[in-house]
Amino acid sequence: MTGAHSDPLDRLGAELMHSIPKVGLTGEFQFVVETKHAIEFAEGGMPAVLATPSLIGLIERTARQALAPLLDANERTVGTEIEMRHLAPTPVGATVTLTVRVIRAEGREVTFAVEARDGHETIARGVHKRAVIRVESFSKRVAAKLAAPGKG
Repeated sequence: MTGAHSDPLDRLGAELMHSIPKVGLTGEFQFVVETKHAIEFAEGGMPAVLATPSLIGLIERTARQALAPLLDANERTVGTEIEMRHLAPTPVGATVTLTVRVIRAEGREVTFAVEARDGHETIARGVHKRAVIRVESFSKRVAAKLAAPGKG
């Protein structure tokens, strides 16, 4: 990177990431739905199926891992937004494939189109945003909250 302001992922004048994610960059993760991924209320005839919170967590993980090779050692990404439709149930034992694709990279924010499929159909679709952060700055912000907890 040449100048501090030449990096489009830098709104604040400090360089971020050693490689900017290109639109179209994809990541994929495949997993088998286990009991730990299932809804908590699978009883009284309700089948054990993939829970939405578990699905969201795995989508975030997939996006985070897709960006990891582009980050500097002192950087990570954190999820900032997810808009998703969980379209169909997936039973325990089924294989799910998650695909994330960069559709925008601007400033510190990277936006992904996300999709989840089981062996039969698309089970979820949406958009997920992540922000590039510096570990030191993020840690200082968290420490300040711990030192002076807000009033509930």
